[in-house]
Amino acid sequence: MRLVVISGRSGSGKSSALHVLEDLGFYCIDNLPISLLPSLASMTQQDTRLSKVAVSIDARNLSISSERINDVLLELPHEEYHLDVVYLDASEPILLQRFSATRRKHPLTSATLSLAEAIAEEQALLEPLANMADLVLDTTNMSVHELRSLIKLRVADRQGEDIAILFESFGFKHGIPIDADYVFDVRNLPNPYWQMELRPYNGQQEPIQRFLEEQPDVARMQRDISYFIEQWLPGFIDNNRSYMTIAIGCTGGQHRSVYMAEQLTAYFKQGYANVQVRHRELPSAD
Repeated sequence: MRLVVISGRSGSGKSSALHVLEDLGFYCIDNLPISLLPSLASMTQQDTRLSKVAVSIDARNLSISSERINDVLLELPHEEYHLDVVYLDASEPILLQRFSATRRKHPLTSATLSLAEAIAEEQALLEPLANMADLVLDTTNMSVHELRSLIKLRVADRQGEDIAILFESFGFKHGIPIDADYVFDVRNLPNPYWQMELRPYNGQQEPIQRFLEEQPDVARMQRDISYFIEQWLPGFIDNNRSYMTIAIGCTGGQHRSVYMAEQLTAYFKQGYANVQVRHRELPSAD
């Protein structure tokens, strides 16, 4: 049985994530009281229809419960199912902007608590869940389409106990992904951007690939990054790590980082069953 717990600050996309899983065959429960989690886990052993379950837990639940969510989750019979805790978050300015745009009421606001104060209090309430999360997703720069694609890619498509590895390219000028486990900087490599005839292409396309394949430093850095990951990834697996996000950054996230992420993905797919690639700065195909 598979149990996915979705949590995060209000406005970060929990409902969208839950809807994706529901569309993909998960039995979904929104805002389940944490005291009912043990009962739900027991029910899943008796009902084959509950082989894949996703529940969302938000701050309203935690603020009225005397139980600690991390204690409840750790005490569940893990030998009976696989548990994934997925935590969604976004920057405070973006959360404020989203609430202003939708005119929704934050679940913790009151006559004495402003929206900004409610967002801060919510972060403190959810900290135990954030600390024990298997996967943290920063939705600050994501559209709903991108979030839906990422939940399907990273959560719904994950099979068995194998670690799910994501190589993500990005541009430093747009900010470092805060949900990355490792960040590698490839800005020291020759930049195709300065070749005017190559500027319109990206690292997935043949002209850029050919240019970078001709640069000895590119192959050497690829080998070094691969070696580092190969040395340390087994330790994370031995520690029951379910997800690993490895970010590769160049200046704009169009050429060198895209190429390197693609090459590393192809290499690690030879040894691991669940390896995916995402290019943050390239237009989504969805």
